[in-house]
Amino acid sequence: MGVQNGKDLLVKVDMTGDGQFQTIAGLRATRVSFNAESVDVTSLESQGGWRELLGGVGVRSAAISGSGVFRDAGTDERARQLFFDGLTPDFQVIIPNFGIVEGPFQVTAIEYAGSHNGEATYDLSLASAGALTFLAL
Repeated sequence: MGVQNGKDLLVKVDMTGDGQFQTIAGLRATRVSFNAESVDVTSLESQGGWRELLGGVGVRSAAISGSGVFRDAGTDERARQLFFDGLTPDFQVIIPNFGIVEGPFQVTAIEYAGSHNGEATYDLSLASAGALTFLAL
């Protein structure tokens, strides 16, 4: 896989619950992370005193963060309402030449900023709220 264009990493939200996804806001920088907790099963009988991990267990999670400018009033309102209502709609994260991650996320933080001679900006954080699916591209 060669160098990828950062603007092609997209975060989309199901705006109305009908399975139609729309790019949320005007993200300029985006980060996606996947995590899995490990379950340590090391004992006195572990070979050579090496740590042993139990496979296939532990909590898995994903986090998305981004910053930028809102595209339009609709996506701005949707992101804000998701936070205040504590909803967990489906999101899609399109990672160029890798795949599409889809599933429920909760908006865990939203911050607004601006200067008198520039545009209003925001920072957005999402946390996975259920099982995610992955479709390779």
